[in-house]
Amino acid sequence: MDLEARSLQPNVKAVLLAKLREYKSDLNNLKSEHKRLASANSNQAARDDLLESGMVDAMSVSANQRGRLMMSTERLNESSDRIKESRRTMLETEELGVSILQDLHQQRQSLLHANDTKEQLHGVDDNISKSKKILTNMSRRMSRNKWIISSIIVVLVVAIALILYFKLSK
Repeated sequence: MDLEARSLQPNVKAVLLAKLREYKSDLNNLKSEHKRLASANSNQAARDDLLESGMVDAMSVSANQRGRLMMSTERLNESSDRIKESRRTMLETEELGVSILQDLHQQRQSLLHANDTKEQLHGVDDNISKSKKILTNMSRRMSRNKWIISSIIVVLVVAIALILYFKLSK
C-alpha cells in the first residue's frame, strides 16, 4: 500500500500517506495490547491463589448474601401477590365497564325507539287535527241544514195556514 500511495499524484499522495501512518500506528497499538493480554493469562494462577485465600471471608459474606436474598425473595413474592390482586381488580373493573356499556347501548336503543314513536305520534296528532276540522265542518253543515229545514217547515206551515185562512174565510 505504501508503494501504491507513493506512486500517485502529489495532492492525493499526501492524504493517503497520512492515513497509512494512522493505520500503522493503530496496528502497533493493537499488537501491544494483545501482548499485554497474553501476559495477563500467565497471571491467572496467581489470581486463583488469591481467591482461595479469600474463601473464609466469602463464607461469612455468603451467609449475609443468603439473608438478603431471602428478604428479596419475600418482597418479590409480596409484589407478585399485589400484582395478582391488581390484575383481578382490573378484570372486575373491565367486566363492570362492559356491563355499563351494554346498559348504555340498551338505553340508547330505547331513546331512539322513543324518538321514532314520537315522530309517529306527531303523524297521529296531525291526523286527529284534520279529523277534528272535518267533524267541525260536518257539525256546522248539519246545524245549517237544520235551520234551513226548520225555516222551510215554518214557511210551509205559515203558507198552509194562510191558504186555510183564505179558503175558510171565503
